[in-house]
Amino acid sequence: MAREERRRQIMRAAENLFSSRRFHEITTDEVARVAGVGKGTMYRYFKDKDDLFFQTAMAGFDELCALLCQRVAQAAPFPEQLLSACREIVEFFDSRWQLFRMMQAEEFRLAVTKGAGYERWMEHRKKLIVAVTQIIRCGVSEGQVRGDVPPEILANFLLGMLRTRARDLEDAPATVRRLELVIDLFCRGAGKGEAVSGGLHRKNGRRAAPPRRALSKRGV
Repeated sequence: MAREERRRQIMRAAENLFSSRRFHEITTDEVARVAGVGKGTMYRYFKDKDDLFFQTAMAGFDELCALLCQRVAQAAPFPEQLLSACREIVEFFDSRWQLFRMMQAEEFRLAVTKGAGYERWMEHRKKLIVAVTQIIRCGVSEGQVRGDVPPEILANFLLGMLRTRARDLEDAPATVRRLELVIDLFCRGAGKGEAVSGGLHRKNGRRAAPPRRALSKRGV
């Protein structure tokens, strides 16, 4: 078996195991057994269990970016690109939920510890943001997306909404989890136009400041 295929075989075994139990409950011996390789073979590809977890989770970004590059037609109009990209992301999260959970857990762990792999992790995460940002820029150039907010920020907002759908709304009604609803909320927001936005920002024709006491209670 080729070296890269052997590595992927070990990572697939790790993905399945890490999705069912906590990190500390799984041993490298168990991963090797499920992968059908010797423990010594596993250490040819990964330094330790932490490295195995990190590389398996990190590979998720690369897989998702590859799917977006292959299946989203860059010459298509913005609405078509946006819908296609969101479908690919949602299907990836739904079909590879084990890997998605690993990606989330590793990102949280590295964000807290700021360990040696944090910068490497952010570099891989940036690839996904760049891929989505290119689509947002298309929307800006077509006049369908506001241009006063950097496309990179909008890409982060969109990815955050899609992550929330996959991570926090598993038990929500199907109508709430519809991809079309997520896209509609991203493109048009949750408010009802000027009636809401004007009321939030102006009072008697003057800009209203947010109440300080309410903000301080939230720790903002």
